[in-house]
Amino acid sequence: MMIDEKTNQSFAFFLFCTFTFHFIFSMLERLIPSSKESLPAIGLGTWQTFDVDEKNQSTLIPVLEELHRSGGKLIDSSPMYGRSEAVIGNLTSKFKTRNDFFYATKVWTTGKQAGIDQMKSSMKKMQRDTIDLMQIHNLLDWKTHLPVLKEWKEAGIIKYIGITHYQDAMHDELAKIISTEKIDFVQFNYSIDSLNAEKRLLNVAGEKGVATLINRPFGEGRLFQTVKGKKLPECALEFGVVTWSDYFLKFILANPNVTCVIPATSDVVHAKENFKAGAGPIPDYNLSRKMITFLDSKSSQ
Repeated sequence: MMIDEKTNQSFAFFLFCTFTFHFIFSMLERLIPSSKESLPAIGLGTWQTFDVDEKNQSTLIPVLEELHRSGGKLIDSSPMYGRSEAVIGNLTSKFKTRNDFFYATKVWTTGKQAGIDQMKSSMKKMQRDTIDLMQIHNLLDWKTHLPVLKEWKEAGIIKYIGITHYQDAMHDELAKIISTEKIDFVQFNYSIDSLNAEKRLLNVAGEKGVATLINRPFGEGRLFQTVKGKKLPECALEFGVVTWSDYFLKFILANPNVTCVIPATSDVVHAKENFKAGAGPIPDYNLSRKMITFLDSKSSQ
């Protein structure tokens, strides 16, 4: 069949637009060093936001749908987060794509048997036979739990082992543990106005081949109060950044040792903004420093 020039040009334009759309809107993925499995760079935290009663759970379905539509995978929870694990299990069980998600939770208790019982309970609540990532929450009794997690990983019950904390004061301890123990993930706080992780922890994670999850990327909302009523810099708009959440999350992703950021939200509009930050250009180091300077200037106004 003969194809005229006009048809050929139209088809070429279609391919160009399709490729461009995919390039612009596909979420950035980074490798988990211990396995070389790729992981989308923006996930979903559930602290406070998923601790809801049964009658309010349906409002969270669009958030999970948006996570999947945007190319995200990781959902992070903990027994510490009230009903969050059970809510995740109830809602994802209704998704045909439920196995596309990357499920992460934690053990948060003392004692070997108490830890085993709690992890089994978490898996039951999340309606999972296996868990992608089991983390020791805030390093609570980590020396007791770590051997169990290693056994469970060997048995295929969990895929990855992690440790977590949320305070700057514990960054050195996290760095020490991932330097001496076989850990797949380390989760900690890091944001544009809380840079302690840059001093050592992020570099150690990179050197030791440990994936990183970033919690508190907005400083528990503190950052949005800082910029309330303030405009984004012109350079950010030229870079494709149109919201402050985009600005804050892209700053974090500018560090190549960041694997995935896990902002928590129950609002689908905010979720869309958060997941969008994982697509498009990512600032280089020099631009990320200028982003800090600009924010500092706004904070002083």
